Amino acid sequence: MTTERILEGLARREPAALARAITLVENQRDGFEQVLSHAHGLLGRGSTRRVGITGPPGAGKSTLTEALIQRFRAQRFSVGVVAVDPTSPFTGGALLGDRIRMESVSLDPGVFIRSMATRGAQGGLATTTEEVADLLEAFGFERVLIETVGVGQTELDIARSAETTVLVLVPESGDGIQALKAGVMEIADIYVVNKSDRPGADKFRQEVEVMLGIRRGNAFRHVAPHHRRAERPSAAPSDGWEPPVLGTVASTGEGVDELAAALDRHYSYLQAGGRLAERRRQRLAARTRAVLERSVRRWLLEGTRVEELLALRLDEVADGRRSPYDVAAEILDQVKAGGGATR
Repeated sequence: MTTERILEGLARREPAALARAITLVENQRDGFEQVLSHAHGLLGRGSTRRVGITGPPGAGKSTLTEALIQRFRAQRFSVGVVAVDPTSPFTGGALLGDRIRMESVSLDPGVFIRSMATRGAQGGLATTTEEVADLLEAFGFERVLIETVGVGQTELDIARSAETTVLVLVPESGDGIQALKAGVMEIADIYVVNKSDRPGADKFRQEVEVMLGIRRGNAFRHVAPHHRRAERPSAAPSDGWEPPVLGTVASTGEGVDELAAALDRHYSYLQAGGRLAERRRQRLAARTRAVLERSVRRWLLEGTRVEELLALRLDEVADGRRSPYDVAAEILDQVKAGGGATR
């Protein structure tokens, strides 16, 4: 299908055209930037909200995503989902099993689920995930859910890809010391202890609340005192968002209504004072830099003799006569001087 026919199909809101547009973008085939430019002109016009769902493997992210979809559909919101699965570093393949795990909603015409492979990208997202989310928003989905791989503490890209980031944990996610670690524990707007019917769930929730309180300077405001006379006045409310720590059992739907309400509260908080517009502005700035980097990288590989020049010097690097830094500087100098350009 030509790019023009894909754009015509998107204008008619044809799901098949959306699927083809996503494939075009994911594989960066001819015309993908034209499709994305068209989609960009439609962003911000509707009532789309982007929610990122992240957390360690086995936390129940897909089950919680499915439960959220059911909640949104009950409210008559259309839902687009981007579910990212890891690519094998050995075979290059990916299971892409999220659609199977969301079987109960996958046939709903108001739901569109697309599984993507990371293709070696770090940070829990595929390099084109945000662009696919743009297509879903431009298509008119009112809720766009982005479920990440679950790679652990390096999974930070989601924080700049969605307006609200939900970190899903389970009682077995670690003790208090683990919870204090930097990285993924710092990016969330809402914390969810899923499978909270398991032993130790209440204790773990309290540990997460204390950890968050330490960073805010009111570590024990959520901890019940042993004696009434030991009670201390709670900290004065601030203008900042205090991430709630919620308990859910996604497999039964328990706590999902509270999570949906927290998502609404956070969106209202972002709307106040222009925070939502500023967050989107920062996202677009980061996107523009990423597109520029991708274009430069493609030019280096396709429009210059970088690979040829590297092959000529590889033996010298391998036997220790030259360092990678010397060779890289030499190649860059030649490219700048025009000697590395393809003629």
